[in-house]
Formats: sequence, C-alpha cells, structure tokens
Amino acid sequence: MLKIGVIGAGHLGKIHINCIKQIPDYQLIGFYDTNSDIVNSVKAESGIRAFETIDELIEAVDVVDIVTPTFAHFEHAAHALKRSKHVFIEKPIVATPEEALQLMDIAHEANVKVQVGHVERFNPAFLAALPFFETPMFIETHRLSGFNTRGIDVPVILDLMIHDIDIILHVVKANLRKISASGVAVVSDSADIASARLEFDNGCVANLTASRISLKTMRKSRFFQRDAYISVDFLEKETEIVRIKDLNGRKPDPLLPLMDPGNGKEARQLYFERPAIIPINAIHTELSSFAEAILRNIPPQVTIMDGYQALNVSHQVLEKVNNSLSRIQV
Repeated sequence: MLKIGVIGAGHLGKIHINCIKQIPDYQLIGFYDTNSDIVNSVKAESGIRAFETIDELIEAVDVVDIVTPTFAHFEHAAHALKRSKHVFIEKPIVATPEEALQLMDIAHEANVKVQVGHVERFNPAFLAALPFFETPMFIETHRLSGFNTRGIDVPVILDLMIHDIDIILHVVKANLRKISASGVAVVSDSADIASARLEFDNGCVANLTASRISLKTMRKSRFFQRDAYISVDFLEKETEIVRIKDLNGRKPDPLLPLMDPGNGKEARQLYFERPAIIPINAIHTELSSFAEAILRNIPPQVTIMDGYQALNVSHQVLEKVNNSLSRIQV
C-alpha cells in the first residue's frame, strides 16, 4: 500500500481526497493547504490529518498528489521529486514549457514516477472510442462552458483547450507541423474564446474551439478517418461510430442507409455503432492507474513528456492568440 498526501484541498483537491479514500492501493496520510477555512472544512468532512507544513507531509508519504493553482506546481513538484517521492500533478503540468523541461530533468534524476492529470484520457466515452482510431485525418473539437469566476486567472487555452490538445496529440501519430490561432478577450484580461488549427506532417488537420462564455456547455470531438467517423461526447459520456463498408456483392441491408457515389461505382453501406460505455469515475481511474504504474513499475498512462507536449503546444497557441488580441486592441 502506498502512503499518499494531497497538496491543495480546494474544489478539485477535495474530489481527489474522496477518490483516494476509495482506492485500496493508497493509504491517505493527510493533506496540506494554506487556507485555514479549507483546512477546517476538509478536516471536519474527511477526518484526515492536516499537515502544518509541506515538508512534514512530503516526509510522511511515498506519493504526493499536487492539486494547487498552476503557478505553484513546479515548486511543489520539484520539492517532492528531490525527496524521491512519486508525484501526481494536475494539468497543466506547470506554468511554462521551460519549467516542464526542468521538471523532467529533476524527475529523471530522482528515478520516480510522475503522472499528469489529463483526466479526459480516462473519460469512459474516449476509452470506448480508442479501439476504433486508425489514422484520423480531420478532427473538430468544441469545448464550451458558461462563465465561471473560478479559473479566469488563466487563458481559456490553458483552462479548457489543453484537454483537447492532449487528446489530439495522443491520437495523431505524426509530427505537428503548423499552428494557427486567434482569440478574443470578452470578460477577462485574457482570451475567453479561442480557435486553433493544428496541421500535422501526415496531412491531418485539427480545428479546436474553446470558450468559457458560451450559453451552453459542450465537450465534443469528431474524428474523421478513411471509411469512418468517430464522435466522442466527453460531457454526455457517449460515443458513436459510423463506418462505411463495401458490399462486395452482398445485398444491402434495407434498414441501413447507402452511399451511392455514382459513375457506375458500387454503392457502399453505412453501419452505425454505439460502443458500450463502462460507467467509471475518470479521476478515480487516473489516480488508480498511477498507483498501478508505481506498484508494477510500468510507465504512467499520462507521462511527464505527455504533459510537456500538451503544455508546449498550448503555449504556442496562446502566443498566437495573444498576438491576435494585440491587433484587436490596436
């Protein structure tokens, strides 16, 4: 059993604490937070120990779970890694790509496990779609939410779009060639709505939209590949597969639509499939997977390199968005 402590017990930190308590591979030793109201609330709700200092918590555990604001990620993660502790760290991994590279060096020297909390990798709808991905060549993502004061300290790219950037980099097995992006600041000082276009060496193109000022909530991605369309609804936990197959002399199914290309070519049948969705808690699952990686000495499912790559691309998008914001302000 792995002794684990949580740094940061705010909204998301409380969710982590509740999940950890349900995972047999962990023994939750306690937590640390700088906010006395949060400390008193979590102690009353969970009955676990609140550590007076981060040093005391780190010394008492094998694994550190970092759920603090992003600006503090590097400091806390580096501190834990230098004490040879395994680290789970919420997304984005750190504030800048440069910090991520430094953290990679520290983690390599410490020879411990690090997993980044890109939770959509563990979304049951995405897990159901994974076996159907071959070579997506066109991708559309929409991640929209209503305005919420929590999270506006970071641009919408690092708050929302980074989820879809990580998913795309995980699915598209090709080098990223070109990034285009633009955005608008509406209610905050940074971009509240942004659009990005990622172009890969194999010809794949991904168009991403993220907004935190939408009248409706949406977290949906569409993947198009040869003879197939894959729709993943991360919010509703639904996956739909549409596949196109040659008839090869068979009689078409009258209950299914046909695609008739004309020009004397044989019509093709469309098949619809909704893979079974296994109802799981994605945060519980990602934390469980990290325990398994440590105990079995296997790579984490979302590595520190994955976290760096998602952050690096997000910052390139952010730079282009900021340039477009500057032009608008002028």
